[in-house]
Amino acid sequence: MSTTRQIVEQHLKSFGEQDLEGVLADYAPDAVLFVPGEPIRGRDAMAAFFQALIAEFAKPGATFSLQQQCFQGDYGYILWSAETADNSYEAATDTFVVRNGKIVAQSFAAKIIPKKFDAWSGAVPPSLLCLL
Repeated sequence: MSTTRQIVEQHLKSFGEQDLEGVLADYAPDAVLFVPGEPIRGRDAMAAFFQALIAEFAKPGATFSLQQQCFQGDYGYILWSAETADNSYEAATDTFVVRNGKIVAQSFAAKIIPKKFDAWSGAVPPSLLCLL
């Protein structure tokens, strides 16, 4: 059976390859993704979140810098930063709980600074809405 490190590294690889199906396959069917606002439960519900995030990171010039990884048994933690055409991710963290080769819970938190803001409408860019 794969270790927590292997599952998280596979998850990052799938994301980097813009492989939505691969990203979703890393999760247990009833996994929970804790993000600001309401938690997202289940792979089907996570699809829209990851589809938007993958689309944002697929734009030209996107960078991703993994700064720290820690693993302890079923638990994994990563600290990262990134730049996309839409946002600057100054500091972002993900914490994973892996059981039986699948992610069963994950939390995501980040300081995200939008690069574009519609001052006339006060609207938050659509690419950021999925993260709030």
